[in-house]
Amino acid sequence: MRLFLALIAGSLFGAGLFVSGMTDTTKVQGWLDVFGNWDPTLAFVMGGAIIPMFFAWRLTANRKPAVGGEFPVPPRPELDHRLITGSVMFGMGWGLAGLCPGPAIASITYGGIGGLVFLGAMIAGMMMAPRVNAQLDRLAAAA
Repeated sequence: MRLFLALIAGSLFGAGLFVSGMTDTTKVQGWLDVFGNWDPTLAFVMGGAIIPMFFAWRLTANRKPAVGGEFPVPPRPELDHRLITGSVMFGMGWGLAGLCPGPAIASITYGGIGGLVFLGAMIAGMMMAPRVNAQLDRLAAAA
């Protein structure tokens, strides 16, 4: 049952990414081009994600999921070197490729060679992240 619900949720997520235009690299790069041909439509996509999550965090407090496991804890509110470094790396990848991890996976079958290169770079970054975080932790502790 849990795998079936995960399949349904993942399929809805992928369909939402496709319908919203998040898998279209030119649309995403148009959102980022604020001094050129700016396309503000992805603000509605972001609002469509942020607003429900605001309520979801409050509704899941002190509850257990119906299909087992635990709800994730809310993110820590403070800014630290991990958050800043991760945000910079995410933003650079998003700006250069026009994709972030979810849309990259959703567009894997039709994204062409650029999508595959991005996916490979994303996986390499995920594999390097623990070492980079450990180095950043050592530098922060020394400072």
